[in-house]
Amino acid sequence: MYSHMMVGSNDLEKSKVFYDAVFTAIGGEPGSYDPKGRLMYVHNGSAFLVTKPINGEPATPSNGSTIGFAMDNPEQADAWHAAGAAAGGTAIEDAPGVRDMAGTKLYLAYLRDPDGHKLCALHRMD
Repeated sequence: MYSHMMVGSNDLEKSKVFYDAVFTAIGGEPGSYDPKGRLMYVHNGSAFLVTKPINGEPATPSNGSTIGFAMDNPEQADAWHAAGAAAGGTAIEDAPGVRDMAGTKLYLAYLRDPDGHKLCALHRMD
């Protein structure tokens, strides 16, 4: 739903290991560095970038925010979740599964990346 998103990282190499794992687990490509040294990934037509903080301060996750990634099916969300946990992320909240959200069934899987950003793999159940 977003055109692009960029998050800060205190350790780009650690972030590359993590994000390469989650994106390749769902059929994507490993990240590549742009001329400014930012990591870039493309998923479902959107760009996701990881960068050293542009203000020179340590990177911190936004309080209360979640970055969501649309998945094609529950199996893709599970692969994303397992790869992220194995690559230095932290499984958080409930185990991956179907949740009823105001009459809409969603398959959700949550992780924190190595810098603490809250991530969610989401698939709308039909």
